[in-house]
Amino acid sequence: MEEIAAALGDGARWRIVELLAERPRSVGELAELTGLRQPQTTKHLQTLTRAGLVTVFPLGQRRVYAVEQAPIAGLARRLRELVETIATHEDERGVVERYRAAIEAESLAAEHDRWADGRTFSFRRVLAAPRDVIWQQWVDPDRLASWWVPPSMTITDCRLEPEPGGRAVLDYRDAEGRRYRSEGAVTAAKAPGRLVFDLSVLDAAGTVSFTGRYDLTLTEARDRTRLHLALTITETTVAAVPFIAGIDTGWRQVLDNLADAVDTIEE
Repeated sequence: MEEIAAALGDGARWRIVELLAERPRSVGELAELTGLRQPQTTKHLQTLTRAGLVTVFPLGQRRVYAVEQAPIAGLARRLRELVETIATHEDERGVVERYRAAIEAESLAAEHDRWADGRTFSFRRVLAAPRDVIWQQWVDPDRLASWWVPPSMTITDCRLEPEPGGRAVLDYRDAEGRRYRSEGAVTAAKAPGRLVFDLSVLDAAGTVSFTGRYDLTLTEARDRTRLHLALTITETTVAAVPFIAGIDTGWRQVLDNLADAVDTIEE
């Protein structure tokens, strides 16, 4: 398929295939219709033949070329599949567009440090698992690592130690190898219903970009769990713009990851 796409990626060869789709033609006729010299036309036909797109028929002293329908039909199927995949994942593009717009909006507001101090966020989910199962998803490092970052990121260290003074750590990297680290401490923990922790996002030099106070509440709802995560940010610097802009989208993504992780466990 790659060879077919490469062969059709040239404008002259595409025009030749269009002409052959109407009927078989000779090199001379194709050269006249495309405005190419015959040696150029012959080279293009050779490339199309190697890709399986064209077949040559020796007819005495003449050579006539005809297009092959099957590989074109195969390419059309692949392109339809690609279009369907794009449509299915259209929301992923929307995430990027919303994040870009949020960065632009926050950049206008970030004129000085502390510009976003006191801002709050609230996230809610109803999860298809008992409360103790959801609690373990937060306090077991391996389970936490399975869902606590957005797509395309890789966790290298994370933990929420469920006791006052326990460590709160999130360390991950992106596909380009850039590292992102947050550190803090648990301030309150009551299994399996409440976990409060502070987490400071650090820049490359280890300086705090902003600090978040997270208050997680898990409430029983029959065989399900109502999750509420409240977040208040402080110590915001001007450099924190991309982080602040990504909070809403990022946490919605990771909580979706958590919901998927719970479904997997239940299965």
